[in-house]
Amino acid sequence: MAQSKDTLLHLLAGGCAGTVGAIVTCPLEVIKTRLQSSGIALQPVYYSQVQLGTLSGGGVVRPTTSVSPSVLQVLKSILEKEGPKSLFRGLGPNLIGVAPSRAVYFASYSKAKEQFNGIFVPNSSLVHMCSAGCAAFVTNTMMNPIWMVKTRMQLERRVRDSKQMNGLQCARYVYQTEGIRGFYRGLTASYAGISETIICFVIYEWLKKHLEELHLSAGNAGTGEKTSANFLGLMFAAAFSKGCASCIAYPHEVIRTRLREEGSKYRTFCQTARLVAREEGYAAFYRGLLAQLFRQIPNTAIVLSTYELLVYFLRDKPK
Repeated sequence: MAQSKDTLLHLLAGGCAGTVGAIVTCPLEVIKTRLQSSGIALQPVYYSQVQLGTLSGGGVVRPTTSVSPSVLQVLKSILEKEGPKSLFRGLGPNLIGVAPSRAVYFASYSKAKEQFNGIFVPNSSLVHMCSAGCAAFVTNTMMNPIWMVKTRMQLERRVRDSKQMNGLQCARYVYQTEGIRGFYRGLTASYAGISETIICFVIYEWLKKHLEELHLSAGNAGTGEKTSANFLGLMFAAAFSKGCASCIAYPHEVIRTRLREEGSKYRTFCQTARLVAREEGYAAFYRGLLAQLFRQIPNTAIVLSTYELLVYFLRDKPK
């Protein structure tokens, strides 16, 4: 009975936390997805002959490289051509999916952690790694169809005031054109992204453990009460851990977006990685990273601290 109550607690806390984070950071996710796609217009960079080391100084010659637009350039383009509403493309599927996905993730993580604590050294890094990996695998498998629809909606470009597909229409279109398999495009990249989740939670749990030790050493061992400083510390731990994990594992995000594009030449995870590297260079794997950091760091800080806060207040306090 106590275990089922605890699982329900983690489901509720995880769901509420995920919803708050999704709403606040939706515009940045749209910008990030656009930057990751193959449809973004690369801008040629020109150099003068003097810059190229010649003596003639004959002005501009040829494009020598291409760079992707900045976050602000994509934001400006969306606002001018599509209107502010396009910054919230995919919010519907996101809100439908984020609460259950976070709920399933945190409940799976809590349950897996309980099981692995009985196998390995309790609360060790190995326990956190295995728990995070299992939770991410379950969540990715269950939620991929919703994230697929969300990505398609975010990639859809329409002129201002034109009618855009809603989530249900987009899902119907994917089913009619690609069948059930279409909803699972990019799943292999999501599985590769489990490494990001593992890195994030290992760092987060390590920082959380040290913050709790500092809290106890400050003379709060008897009370068990937490202050606002504790939750600010957890926000910092979450932001730092997610920043590190995103920088290390980011390329899988670009590959996943490419795999989810409609009618694209991208078929499998390895084929997409080779194609992007050959045609656009290795820097293409980090397109949209800045928008991702702007989005994920505060989002993860909000989600994890809200989760910890709700677990703290909803859990029965010792008498």
